[in-house]
Amino acid sequence: MSIIVNHISKRYGAQLALDDVSFSIHPGEIVGLLGPNGAGKSTMMKIITCFIPASSGEVSVYGFDTREQSLEVRKKIGYLPENNPLYTDMYIREYLEFIAGLHHLGKKTDSRVAQMMEVTGLNPEKGKKIGALSKGFRQRVGLAQALIHDPEVLILDEPTSGLDPNQLADIRQLIVNIGKEKTVMLSTHIMQEVEAMCSRAIIINHGKIVADDSTAQLLSGTGKVSIVTVEFDQEVTPALLMQVKGVNKVKNTGKNTWVIESNINTDVRQGLFQLAVTHNLSVLSMQKPATRLEDIFQQLTQK
Repeated sequence: MSIIVNHISKRYGAQLALDDVSFSIHPGEIVGLLGPNGAGKSTMMKIITCFIPASSGEVSVYGFDTREQSLEVRKKIGYLPENNPLYTDMYIREYLEFIAGLHHLGKKTDSRVAQMMEVTGLNPEKGKKIGALSKGFRQRVGLAQALIHDPEVLILDEPTSGLDPNQLADIRQLIVNIGKEKTVMLSTHIMQEVEAMCSRAIIINHGKIVADDSTAQLLSGTGKVSIVTVEFDQEVTPALLMQVKGVNKVKNTGKNTWVIESNINTDVRQGLFQLAVTHNLSVLSMQKPATRLEDIFQQLTQK
């Protein structure tokens, strides 16, 4: 395993930020760590990267314990924190050479800096100081410093926060490319990014894991309700729609358009068509929208 988290809890005084959290991550996975603000995502990442200790439990990275062997763990991990701290008065190459020195790369420094400049697309801006870069290019510098020592694991806390759509697409593709060779854990509030980049999602709420599965499995099996939108050619009453077997709730969203809610394992479409035939109604349209990870996230965390 790349990362093993075993019964981790973290207290800040009376506040329990993480409550008996356990999971493991295989080499080569891109895992999304999701949760509302204050759920414990950043705390978990800081514990894995040895920035703060856990109150109880154990974490190991490629067999090295974060408490007893923190220097060895840090050699295995590249970390981009949410606020991406950079020395803005330094030039890009100068900063990356400085970071390479911290990792004792020695004779490898020039080649690694050149490689990271190429991989992260920084060469067009190579003559600028970091303070003169756009947010997107600053994120690229942050990724370059996290990768400079060629770590096996990459931890990214909100890596696309504040980026415009073009910058977001570029960074997203960069992370996907990196994930072909390394283990990646990232946190984000943008569910579309998780669907696009991550093979797996871990959802935390109030310091506890409420879901941990592949994104495909979460989308296919975790939802609690099924939604159908139907439009008739004339008015119908809520009471009439509630007669359809399996219907739990109805909501009028237009003149003759209704959102029908049922249990996740119940398909009410045939019953709705039969209702229309029985009462001489025409069905103008009927849609069953695909489940979104955002819907699953809301169901699991709005508690």
